[in-house]
Order: sequence, then C-alpha cells, then structure tokens
Amino acid sequence: MPDFIILKKKISQFNKTISISGDKSISIRWVLFASLGSGISTSKNLLMSEDVFAAINAVKKLGIKVKLNKNECKIYGRGIDGYTYKQNLSIDCKNSGTLGRLILGLLINSPNLIKLVGDKSLSKRDFKRISDPLSRFGAKFKLNKFKNLPLSMIGAKKLKSIRYKENKGSAQCKSAVIFAGMRTNGTTIIKAKKSRNHTELLCKHLNLPIVIKNKKNYDEIKVNKVKKIQALNYNIPSDISSGAFFIALTVLTDNSILIIKNVNINSSRTGIITILKRMGVKIYYKNKKVYKGEKVADIKIVSPKSIKPINCPSKINSKAIDEFLVIFLIAAKAKGISFFKNLAELNHKESPRLDWGNKILNLMGVKTIKTKDSIKIYGNPNLNINKKIEIKNYLKDHRVFMTSVIAASTFGGKWKIFDKDSIKSSFPNFLKILNEIKKQ
Repeated sequence: MPDFIILKKKISQFNKTISISGDKSISIRWVLFASLGSGISTSKNLLMSEDVFAAINAVKKLGIKVKLNKNECKIYGRGIDGYTYKQNLSIDCKNSGTLGRLILGLLINSPNLIKLVGDKSLSKRDFKRISDPLSRFGAKFKLNKFKNLPLSMIGAKKLKSIRYKENKGSAQCKSAVIFAGMRTNGTTIIKAKKSRNHTELLCKHLNLPIVIKNKKNYDEIKVNKVKKIQALNYNIPSDISSGAFFIALTVLTDNSILIIKNVNINSSRTGIITILKRMGVKIYYKNKKVYKGEKVADIKIVSPKSIKPINCPSKINSKAIDEFLVIFLIAAKAKGISFFKNLAELNHKESPRLDWGNKILNLMGVKTIKTKDSIKIYGNPNLNINKKIEIKNYLKDHRVFMTSVIAASTFGGKWKIFDKDSIKSSFPNFLKILNEIKKQ
C-alpha cells in the first residue's frame, strides 16, 4: 500500500463523542516504573504505539518479563536493582525522545557498556542536554558528533548526588535526573523550569523519597535513594496531545460539537485549552476527577462563530509545546493577526516544527512572518483552499502528518500527504477515529 493519503473533501458539521488512545507520556513512564517495581504491574488503555513498544522492548532487553493482551499489559518487575546488564547491550528507542532520555537515568549504574540508538529523526535530536547532567553522577558518555545518537554509556559504581538547574522546561531532562537521583546515596537537588510533572506525580503516588516545592517560576525537587517501588496498576487516561487534533477539527468546522472522554487534563499539559479559550473557543470540562494524582475529565468543544487573534504569552509555551502546529492552523482562521514567540524549542522536536508550521500555512496561502523563534500569522476567517498541496520530506514527524490532515479536512483543497505510517509512533488510530467523526 502507498504510504500517503489523498484528501479532497472538507468535513461537514458534526456532533460526536469519541474515546482516544492512552496518554503517551504516562504510558512510557508506566513501563519504566513498572519495570523497577517489586511484583506484577498491570495497565489498561496502554497506548499501543511504536514509541511504547520501544519502551517495552527496552525493559525486556534488561531482563524484565512483559505480557501483552490487546490493550492490557503486565510487567513482572524484579525490583529497583532488577535489571540484567548483558554484554554488548543495544537499546533501540525508535522515534521516542521520552524513552531515549528517561531510560538513561535508569541505566546510570550499568556496569557494562550500553549503546543507545534511534531512528533518523531521533538521531538528529540533542542528547548532550541530558548526558551533561548525567555525567556529573559519574557515568561516562560518548555521543555521535558530540551530541547525537547513537551514543554509548557506562555507569558508575559509586554514584555522586548532584545539584542540577534545568532551564529549558524539558520534562525529559528533569525526569532523567530524577531517575538517576533515585539510585544515589546522597540527596540530588533539581531546580527546574516549569514543565510536565507526570514523573513527579507517579513518585508521589508511589510514596518515593522525593520532596517537591512548587515555586512561582520553577520547582525545587529533592531526590533520595529509593530502596523499593511498589507494583503499579494503572488505567491510563487519554492523551490531550492526541485529542488536540480533534479539538482543532471541531474549532475549524462550523456548527460542530465534540466530546472527548476521560482525558488527562494535567495543568502542565493544558496550554492549548488556555490559548483557545483566549481565542474565544468554548471548551468545558465534564466529570472531573483525580486519578493517582492526575486530573482527568471529559472535554466538550463547541465550534465558535468567530475566532479571536492572540498575542500568546510565552509563559504558556511549555504547556502547549506539542500542540502549536494545530494552534497555528486555528490562528490562520482568526479575525486578525496572532503572534507566538520564544518558540525555538519547537525546532528541536522530531522535525523543525516551527519551520514546518510556517511552511504548511504558506502552502495554504496564509501570510506569515517567521523568525528563528517566533511567528506572526495573518488570519483570514474566510480562508478556503482550491489548489493542490503536497506535504513530504518532513522526517516522518507524526504531528506534521496529522496537522496536515486536519488542515485538509477543514480548509479544502486537494492534499497529498506522505508518510502516513508516521502516526504509528504515537497515535495509530488517528485516521480511524477521524473517519468515525466524518460518518453522519
């Protein structure tokens, strides 16, 4: 089958309720925590994507037994020191930056050399930002071109606790240092710019020796040695980053309503909700609850009669970093000029997403002004595309593919979008759910 999709028909108005796949960030973290647990951990609604399978295969290579059955997974943990480090061990992280960076923290005391590899996209991402702090614990790293995969590492027998300042808002770097700190005898202290806190919430739920002080502009995290992790049973909530594509679909389709069931609405992930409310979109939380420290709710979206432009405060950026591509699409239909700044981090994702967001808008006929870390979008409420558009050569970034599909489904035109298999890394059911919404 050809690895592209052709779309040439706009979606008509809809009123639907959907369920989407499990949260990717939590799914990968569950696999890692469960692999260190004492006993059998079971998850339901685990995201069955290539990124999560890469995490499962990684812990299996470290001697951990795993059983999969539909969307239920059992991991037979062997305790905090239960990994088996074989000679010439190589771990393939595929496309997953979350796995690649977090697992390095867990391997910090490996007595043998370990090689970490990834796909073409992951191999271009910066791993020096995590090898630098982890080397201070005593581990040794050798990176390709001094910052990329493949890398090799060997742990230290006597790990030193460290003080670490994380100033990029990277939950991956912060989490890796937390994992490494769990293996040291002293106290590791992290001063971290606000970012996703799924790792910290799981630590709290498991009663691990971690103290977190939430300051105005940063979090202070103190980590002490972990002696035991309990087995972790988890019914994983749906992923708001995946839901964002259908939120955008609803906002951009006149007279439409959508409910997405049981979504993780952790405040470190809901920047898109904050931004869209400021743009005049009606979004409601229903059936709110707290599950193992995470806030969960059904999300109801009602398409607005008009969309307001936004001068987006950069303090929201880290809470919406994976959703900006679809936010840019919504700004393209706003009545006025929208401005987004301090977004250099977008170009350090699976593809240079700020550049690709700009390119997609320009192909659609939207005027933009882009710098290396900002974009100004001249919205047009009457934007309607009547030409052919082709999207390819974007490093198989799943979010570029899905954003292009949403644009094609809402603005018209004839689109040929390559690398549809890219969605297997994070959201394999994306096209299936989209087709369900399209059915009247």
